[in-house]
Amino acid sequence: MSIAELFLMAVGLAMDCFAVSLGIGTTRYASGRRPLFRLSFHFGLFQALMPVLGWLVGTQVANLVSAFDHWLAFGLLGLVGVRMIRSGLDADSESHSKDPSRGSTLILLSIATSIDAFAIGLTLAMLQVQILFPVLVIGLVAGGLSLFGLKVGNRLGQSFGKRMEIVGGVILILIGIRVLLSHML
Repeated sequence: MSIAELFLMAVGLAMDCFAVSLGIGTTRYASGRRPLFRLSFHFGLFQALMPVLGWLVGTQVANLVSAFDHWLAFGLLGLVGVRMIRSGLDADSESHSKDPSRGSTLILLSIATSIDAFAIGLTLAMLQVQILFPVLVIGLVAGGLSLFGLKVGNRLGQSFGKRMEIVGGVILILIGIRVLLSHML
């Protein structure tokens, strides 16, 4: 696998992280340095760890996980997306009762955006590719694109307010639908 192929694969995997970060960036929670770091770090970390898990698990267990991984990603992204849309439509509500850069919401979003990376790990194992360098590239690209998405989302949120939460929620739901359809078709 060439470096160009690896980079393109990493960018493809990180697009979910970018889109989710863009949506989260529109909320007031993701405007400080710590939330920006936590979100981009966790998205990059999970994008790096999932291929390792896929690589370690091997093809036998992958058949069990692949039966429902797309439903899990769809459900998690849909749940957060609906909450964001509801918040954008109601001036008095918030999309997250807690900071999405902390706790269970952060973990759920990190898992939901990195499930495809698990399958990449399985593929790398079948191709007998050494895992360390690809994992570093995948994690750094995901972390960088997540940070970029958060910053762009912050600017859009400041300019357009709660309407951007609706857009962010729709983006999350569309990503969930894309994941679901790509696995079903």
